[in-house]
Amino acid sequence: MEVPVLKDINLCVEEGEYVAIMGPSGSGKSTLMNIIGCIDKPTSGTYLLDDVEIEKCKDKELSEVRNQKIGFVFQNFNLLPRQSALDNVALPLQYAKVPIKKRKQKAKEMLEMVDLADRVSFKPTQLSGGQKQRVAIARAMVADPKILLADEPTGALDSKSGLQVMELFDTLHKQGVTIIMITHSDEIASYADRVVKIIDGELYEGDAQPVTGGDEHE
Repeated sequence: MEVPVLKDINLCVEEGEYVAIMGPSGSGKSTLMNIIGCIDKPTSGTYLLDDVEIEKCKDKELSEVRNQKIGFVFQNFNLLPRQSALDNVALPLQYAKVPIKKRKQKAKEMLEMVDLADRVSFKPTQLSGGQKQRVAIARAMVADPKILLADEPTGALDSKSGLQVMELFDTLHKQGVTIIMITHSDEIASYADRVVKIIDGELYEGDAQPVTGGDEHE
């Protein structure tokens, strides 16, 4: 038996926007994020990403979209524990078959961008929570994706580290990156240009009625 998680929602995100998605646990936030990130396919409706109907793409095409167009940042960092910060950041370029010298150089540049040039050889166990998340952001952006998806990016951080992460997101947004972020925090959501809420699988903007229509766009 299928249980609908998202109910006839319509979300349009323009290129360069910064959108926060809020809602209680079990409301459908992660399901929506997985669809936007091309991890899950919708069972009905249409998802357009750069005018491509994602639900019609084959698995190999979806892998290419995820690798080239979308960067992911998770609450619990998802770093490889035995790999250095440099190797963790370089991982997406390894999957894209970028030559080793070039990918290590790009990974080093990304660690410099997140102010961790002095932590290149450190493993995750040698890093603080905030440093781990900045490594994760560097990894998410190493392939120059147009879209950054962040699922509770400050959820496991203290307030100072969370602020550093949000300032980094702000910088990326000013560079033209589209950011879609799940958060429980009103304070974190306030960094976004627009806040949408999911309650029981229905999408709301502001105090309006549910936003329906059956299509999801990026």
